[in-house]
This record gives sequence, structure tokens and C-alpha cells, in this order.
Amino acid sequence: MKITFYGAAGEVGRSCIMLESDDTRILLDAGVKLGAHDEYPLIEDSELQKVDGIVLSHAHLDHSGYLPHVYSAGYMGHVYATKPTFELCTVLISDYMRISNPSNVTKEGLTKMSRHFKQIEYYEDIKIKNLNIRLIPAGHILGSAMVEVWDSKNRLLYTGDVNFRTTKLLDGAPSGHIKVDTLITESTYAGDKEEFQSEKKIMDDMVKSINETITRGGKTVVPSFAVGRAQEVLLMLDDYMKSGRLQKVTIYMDGMISKAMRIHRHNVIFCRDELQKRILLNEDDPFKSVNFEDVKTKQQRAKIMSSDESSIIVTTSGMLTGGPILRYLERLANDSKNRMVMVGYQAEGTLGRAMFEGAKEIQLKDKKIQVQMDVSMYHLSAHADRVQLTHFIGSMKDLKNIFIVHGEKEKAVQFHAALKDKYNAHLPELKQSFEI
Repeated sequence: MKITFYGAAGEVGRSCIMLESDDTRILLDAGVKLGAHDEYPLIEDSELQKVDGIVLSHAHLDHSGYLPHVYSAGYMGHVYATKPTFELCTVLISDYMRISNPSNVTKEGLTKMSRHFKQIEYYEDIKIKNLNIRLIPAGHILGSAMVEVWDSKNRLLYTGDVNFRTTKLLDGAPSGHIKVDTLITESTYAGDKEEFQSEKKIMDDMVKSINETITRGGKTVVPSFAVGRAQEVLLMLDDYMKSGRLQKVTIYMDGMISKAMRIHRHNVIFCRDELQKRILLNEDDPFKSVNFEDVKTKQQRAKIMSSDESSIIVTTSGMLTGGPILRYLERLANDSKNRMVMVGYQAEGTLGRAMFEGAKEIQLKDKKIQVQMDVSMYHLSAHADRVQLTHFIGSMKDLKNIFIVHGEKEKAVQFHAALKDKYNAHLPELKQSFEI
């Protein structure tokens, strides 16, 4: 089996990995790297036309956003993923096309893409020519999967983005009884000493800071990915508010979040049992809480920003690369009563990373904005940390080869140093190929 890394090597973003076995070629993910300038997998269009199938680990754009170009370049095969992944992809890619309008995408390509989605279930074995494929729950977002691939000689597991902890929405990924000889693993939080605090401790601290903001009459803005983080945060805030530990104010949802909430509600069978029982047995639907209000118009958004009332605003995008968050920053960032609460990863080169690192002035189109609002980070990650990844790898039987991807260079190097004495561990570079 041959593995070629066209993205996510030494970086976070544009995940795209080619597997070849005899005359069979498949891609694991086809993402974009979002930032000041979008970056794409380093695979030629002529090579895309020779691919026999594409398997998506999940819907986030850094794993799926290149699909419109793939079909515009002449690919005619299927994309395989779970039902929720396709439903979420449709929403996220549509929004990406509207905002970024990439020049490498045609209307014909978008039409072909939507007609070639092929849904598969967790643990369902399928075959793409001489490669066998199985999806295993990844615990990252709704419908996310690790991808197991095998032929007559090799068995490989690609983690995609993986989380082993139980969350409000999902059970953690299974971490035992997986037997493969090769692992392609993410390393987003695999740096030395990266171990997350308990979710309860993080939320307690976060709610304390929001209560302080409400008491002084300010607004709290929570930039979030529309899929995954937003739903986790909203359900947790709602629980704290219902318990009385969070002061009662309106929680606004802006951007693509409400559409993603509906998709989660329609696919609740993919969520953890406790959430299903709340809806089916107790008529307690956390996706339709009375504490939530959907922002549907620009006029409504303007009214929220100009109002003297405190509120919590959960909005896109999570790394401040676009979306309604930029409008809120334009109006709210220069007021010290307000607060921005970050809850997820902030990629290098993004506005979110700059504000996380303490920027006191930001550029929004043709305006310079002074940052006087508080900026706090309460990390509610949907990724595994160093401890979880190490435990997962240690539980795998017969593992020989490890390829470390989807992490900033420094963290990937640190993780490699911890693994190289026991395994045949690699830090692949972009466009580099390996035979296993």
C-alpha cells in the first residue's frame, strides 16, 4: 500500500491523503485550509480524475471543503460518509461557496458533487475495488468517523479528528480492540504537557466570567464553529441557565448555527443515549430551548448590538475568518463592558489567533478597531489531547507504523519524539509518499 500526503502534513488544514493498492486509489478527506488566503491540497487535477473513491471522516471544511473543486476538475466517483456528515457538508459547503466564491469551482461541479454522495453506516464494510473500508465513530462531531482501510497485506486506521471523551452530544470514540499495523493520527493537541482540564472545571470558570460580564451590563460573544462546538456550548449554557448558575439572559444563535441545530435534532439517533432519552421520554428538547433565539435578519442583529441589555451571542465563524462575528466585533470590541469567549482552536494566521494572543487593534475591511473588550479562552475541545492519544496508541495491537498529521509543526515534532523509539513513526511532508 502506498500513502501520499497532499495536505495536513506539518499543518492544520486541507486534509487530503491518497491510499493506493494495486490499481485502486482512494482519498481520505478533501479539505481546504482556511486563513487570510485559502490553501488547497497539492494534488493535480489529472490525479483527481484517476481516484476511485473518496471517504470523508467528517463535515468540517478542513476535511470536506475541497470537494466542489474535485468534481469541477472531472472526478466522477462517489464520496462515502455517514448521513449526518453529508447533511452538514451541504450546509457548510454552501456557506463556504457564498462567502469565499472560489474560482476553481463550477456550477456543474457542485451539481455533480451533490449527486455522488453515498451514505454508509458505522461498522458497515464496503469495498472500493480491492480496498475494504469501515467507518468507526470518532466522537468529534455529529457523524464523524475514523476510517479503517485494508487490503490483502495491510490494515490501516486514519483517525481524522478524534475525541475519546464523552461530551454533551456524543460518546467518545472507542479506544480498545482495534488491530491495525499502520495508524495515521491527528496531533492537534499532541504537544508536550497538553492535557485538558475537566469539562466541568472549564465550564464553571467560563460561566463565572459570563456572569461577571452580565452583572456589569456587557454582552458576551462566543465565536464558534457552526457544527459541533456551537451545539456543545449551547447545550451547556442552557443547562447552567436552567440550574440557576448562569444569570438568565437571551442566548442568541447567529450564522449557520440554527441550521446545524436542526440537523442535529433530526439525527439525534447518532447522539448519546442520554440526549435521545431527554427528547423521547421527558419531552425535554435541548435543541429547542426557550433560552435560545435565532438571529434571522441584519436588522435583528443591529438591534441586539445597539441594545443596552446583556446577552450571550453564539456565532460563526470560530476563528473569526468571516461570518457575523466580524459585525459584532466592529460594534462591540471597543467597549470594555463586553467580553469575547473563545472555545476552540485558533489557527496560525487567523484573526482569532491574533486576538487570542492579545492584539489590541484589529483590521476589519477598511476599519481599524481598538480592542477593549475582555478576551478569554475556555478550551472546550472536540479533539483528543496528548494523554488520550498516547493511551489510544498504546491500546492498539500489532501497531508498527505511525504517521503524524493535522498538527502545528512544533506539536507534531514533540509527539514524534515521544513515539519514535517504540514505533516506526513518521512526520510526513507535503506531497511525500511512503510504501508500507
